[in-house]
Amino acid sequence: MQKPSDLRNYLSIQEGNEKDRRKYSQFDLDLPIEYRLMNAPNVYGGMVVKMSEMGLLLESTKEIPVGTKLNIAVFFPKEFELAHFEALAEVVRKEIHWKGDWEGYQYGLKFISIREHDNWNLRQLLCGQFNLDEISNNMQSINIA
Repeated sequence: MQKPSDLRNYLSIQEGNEKDRRKYSQFDLDLPIEYRLMNAPNVYGGMVVKMSEMGLLLESTKEIPVGTKLNIAVFFPKEFELAHFEALAEVVRKEIHWKGDWEGYQYGLKFISIREHDNWNLRQLLCGQFNLDEISNNMQSINIA
């Protein structure tokens, strides 16, 4: 039988190894997302807080079961317009999430299918071709003035 401290050390080593095994880097983002359940008319909104080429972390107030397939559209600034990419994704992880006085859920979504052009936009977004920090700073200075 392992002592709790040994188990904690084992788990932290395993978590460290899991992070090292990621094939695709994750990037912290703050982007709006629209999603709808497959074959459903209602559209819901949320925020993307992390993303990689394989999927994303979504924050939303809507409760969605693990295994649900979603049509998603992630929006981002591209030059002087609001661009987006679309994909079909599956909910692979769900957690209750609190942020200040906001209560909702965090969902790990795995991309199931994405068109070539949308995949290109995703890769450009992740490699920094669309400078989100610069655009965000410009928008804040416009709002202050």
